[in-house]
Amino acid sequence: MALDIKPTRSELINLKRRIKQTQNGYKLLKMKRDGLFHEFRMLLADMIKAREDLLSTYREAIRSISLASSIEGALPVKSTAIAIATRPEVEVSKRNIMGVVVPSVTGEHLSSTIQERGIGLIGGSAYIDEAADAYSDLIQNIVKAAEMEATLKKLLAEIESTKRRVNALEFKVIPEMKEAQTFIQLRLEEMEREETFRLKRFKNK
Repeated sequence: MALDIKPTRSELINLKRRIKQTQNGYKLLKMKRDGLFHEFRMLLADMIKAREDLLSTYREAIRSISLASSIEGALPVKSTAIAIATRPEVEVSKRNIMGVVVPSVTGEHLSSTIQERGIGLIGGSAYIDEAADAYSDLIQNIVKAAEMEATLKKLLAEIESTKRRVNALEFKVIPEMKEAQTFIQLRLEEMEREETFRLKRFKNK
């Protein structure tokens, strides 16, 4: 880099200013990286809990539907599922975490009441109701886990990108700029000594 720098005082002043600006940018990027990593660690703990809840509700849903099918029969279970008037719907919007756009997932009709199942209190079954409630919990946990997983992926990608930029500034850009600064300073001092020596020779003559 020093070979491309003109050893002038104006260039030295500009270079010092650029070094200061780059160092400020480096500090901000480090703060952003550390902040993102802190958010990631906090969300990761929540994600682990959400996955455990998801696995637990999945097992419960399978157990409940198997029990309902074995006691009430497969046809009443299927009929109840078909009779439900509403269907789960999800909407994905955006939110911001330290400058990173991550998804925000909200859902409607993720659970259903006995009335919405279309079978009434008399025609219903406690086993089918239990299975329906278990699957409602499962759907809600799926939506929650999906949002958190997508958020973690976005944050991790941004952390890696910021980390690369921080490392590039710390180990390449700033050292090269300081090397160029040293080169200019040494060259200016050398030119000053040459000029002083030339003036002395001229005076002696």
